[in-house]
Amino acid sequence: MALGVCAFAGVLTAPMQARAANPLRVETKEGPVRGFLKNGVAEFLGVPYAEPPLGNLRWKPPHKHAPWTNVLQATAYGPTCAQITTLGVFAGPANNNEDCLYLNVFTPNVDPVAREKLPVIFWIHGGGNVDGESNDYDGAKLAAQGHAVVVTINYRLNLMGFLANPALDAEGHNFGNYGTLDQLLALKWVRHNIGQFGGDKNNITVGGQSAGAQDTGVAVISPLFSGLFHRAIYESSVPSAVPTLAIAEARGTAFSVAAGCGAGSDAATAKCLRSLTAQQIETLAGTASTQSAYITGPLQDGTIIPIQPSAAWKSGQFSHMPMMNGRVQDEANFGLGITEYFSGPPRVPPTAAQYTAFVTTTYSGNAGPINTPPAYPPGTVQAVLAHYPVDAYASPQLAWDAVATDPGACITRHYSQIIAPQVPYYAYEFDERTAPYYFPKMPGFQALAYHTSDIQYLFPLYHGGPEGIPHQLNKKQEDLSDQLVAAWTNFAWTGNPNGLGNAPWPAYTAKTPFWLSEDIPFLSTLTDAQFSANHKCGFWDKVLIYP
Repeated sequence: MALGVCAFAGVLTAPMQARAANPLRVETKEGPVRGFLKNGVAEFLGVPYAEPPLGNLRWKPPHKHAPWTNVLQATAYGPTCAQITTLGVFAGPANNNEDCLYLNVFTPNVDPVAREKLPVIFWIHGGGNVDGESNDYDGAKLAAQGHAVVVTINYRLNLMGFLANPALDAEGHNFGNYGTLDQLLALKWVRHNIGQFGGDKNNITVGGQSAGAQDTGVAVISPLFSGLFHRAIYESSVPSAVPTLAIAEARGTAFSVAAGCGAGSDAATAKCLRSLTAQQIETLAGTASTQSAYITGPLQDGTIIPIQPSAAWKSGQFSHMPMMNGRVQDEANFGLGITEYFSGPPRVPPTAAQYTAFVTTTYSGNAGPINTPPAYPPGTVQAVLAHYPVDAYASPQLAWDAVATDPGACITRHYSQIIAPQVPYYAYEFDERTAPYYFPKMPGFQALAYHTSDIQYLFPLYHGGPEGIPHQLNKKQEDLSDQLVAAWTNFAWTGNPNGLGNAPWPAYTAKTPFWLSEDIPFLSTLTDAQFSANHKCGFWDKVLIYP
């Protein structure tokens, strides 16, 4: 079955010659920008949407960028935001850039007069809110084939972007979720300026992958984002629990002490924190392979995120809009690949003993979400190992992949059942297990449909950070890519990935809960019962404690 791009009264086929005389110069509210044309798509890269959050602006809400008069040459991506946890080749480069609040626009239509306004896809990159960058997300295919305007952004990360500390929190401004506030200001920039790029400010889809999906969920929940966008796409994660303010401030105070600024809540402590060098902060944010204990990510501050996400979904206290939500079949292989990457030299695959130790450690600990940690009952470890015996799989890695992937799939299913009755809702699983892998080859490792593998089907040649290896898709994979691009942009046009109707991707409803299986050589559907059986949700629903 194929998904085709929905046609709209001929507006999608207007010739390039119909554009304005100087289509690559656009007048934004802040000042003129000049982009460049590549394969029929106008690209505007490295456009600042906020003042650099330096000095006294560190750990404060972003400030709107001051106007400029000279033409800004928007031909290169802006700097990647400060980060240290690059996870092998996934992100990076490691850097101390605080001047990084830039966005990029990809558009097939820079003449706001000649053609109808196009839907806007506002994309938030993943990386655990500790790393990543917009540079590797080429929005040109979505723009060209889907006739949409695509915006990608950078936002503050790790301790720079998400830090609650009593000294900072007492200053009278919105606090803690600075990276979220960056995303908010970037979205407001889009509302103010996207019409000049051919986009429709009244038809904006916010989406992201992994942490970007979590951030999309936060935007759906946050009253500060209410009314600013109209559809939501979650790739590989929808938020269910975030740290409370008490937990986040405890971590922020520990960071302040480690940085030499003490545990105070006064102005002197805040001044000390802002006097730290970016390198000092990033050193305390983690290492190349892991984040530090001071990291929180998005947190329940009371204003930006007023309630726990699980409570918002259950109570209906969120912006109701069409949603797409899904995962990849082998989510856990991403982390397993990173572990093997850092295991050497020589790099070695996980052993059966390591697999058993993982299960034992995980299911001897806390069973609840972030803020309510009851212990798993006695016998849980044995039950998990009985359902996932290592000798039932071709390798310990594949057993580990299954036992670490399935709980997340069942959590996604749980929240799909809660959210879907409230809004138009489309669920999927990316099952393409031959997807190219941008890490180097490693002994015995099978990547399969690993976390992040689906990105390259929407953003061509996605390969993580600058050290990742880009791969061309083969013909069958390109066909799948074309269908996913059509689905994502149809959803941006209409709130329905089919464009019109209920096929080939049926809506997920209480009566007919179907999942789209994204695979080659063709798309298919899974019933909810099939999805549940594939991921042993009958078992996990008894083991997991859903917030």
